[in-house]
Amino acid sequence: MSPKILNVALAMGPGVAPRIFSARSLESLNAGLRLLSPEPMEEFTSSRSLGLLAETDILITGWNCPTVDAAVLDTAPRLRHILHAGGTVKHHVDDACWTRGLQVSTAADANAIPVAEYALAMILLANKRVLQIARTLHTEKSPIEPDELFPDMGNYGKRVGIIGASKIGRHIIRLLKPFELDVVVADPYLSPEDAAALGVQLVGLAELVESSDIVSLHAPSLPSTLNLIHAGLIARLRTGSTFINTARGELVDQDALLARLERHELFAVLDVTTPWVLPANSGFYTNPNVLLTPHLAGSLGTELERLAATAVAEAHRVSRGEPLRFPVQVEDLAFTA
Repeated sequence: MSPKILNVALAMGPGVAPRIFSARSLESLNAGLRLLSPEPMEEFTSSRSLGLLAETDILITGWNCPTVDAAVLDTAPRLRHILHAGGTVKHHVDDACWTRGLQVSTAADANAIPVAEYALAMILLANKRVLQIARTLHTEKSPIEPDELFPDMGNYGKRVGIIGASKIGRHIIRLLKPFELDVVVADPYLSPEDAAALGVQLVGLAELVESSDIVSLHAPSLPSTLNLIHAGLIARLRTGSTFINTARGELVDQDALLARLERHELFAVLDVTTPWVLPANSGFYTNPNVLLTPHLAGSLGTELERLAATAVAEAHRVSRGEPLRFPVQVEDLAFTA
């Protein structure tokens, strides 16, 4: 059966499309589909947008897409699929989309890959004490014996605790498989059977922070997860362990974390903080036990094209009458970002 030629339109915020959609992505989209315009809609009210919406079968969205609500759907009688070239769809897919039976897809899995790669790199570097030893070498400018500074350095046999069996968490578990590490997971939604299938041990959150050499946070930011890593849990982190946060700053009691860092009891790798940019006098900037990065773990640079490729591939599945590979179910929104 030949694929049906469907009309595709783009909708996202100003400047987003050039970052995500390369000429190659647009060419791929036009192979078997009809891209109504390479210029995305940034709003849904102009005469141009209304004309596009009237002909759109598939809407590919990106960051800062305007909300697709009942009024927009009334102007888009052919629209059946919203395919998001990004992570969460909560900010632009209105309840009306679900009640009217639209199918929604997201590139959250694609966006999870570079975050997991970042976390993997930091886990291996942290266990090897690379960052601390490099800082000592830069300071001392003389011969040093690494394992005299850190007799516990190395990855062999170390315990890595993953908080959250999210898309990112599961990618990290997959990436950690070649290494001789003891990987444990804490997640209230993960069953022991699912943990066994992933090849990890399911433990409670308190046990994880007390027993792990590395604690890597990958829970979603939800009302129920705010301050998830509270002062009590931070107090239970093993002395000498490393805490990695690529999730969200509001999940962590940063004051309690900084207090332990200032006592030189812990190490931390923080790609996210609250606020996003810390004040200039924050102790996280100057603490030698902290590596700060500016929210770079997620898709950036060449990795952005993977988001477009995911949405384009979903559009071709739709045209072939195949099910979406990365569907979003409305019931999942309560416990995902």
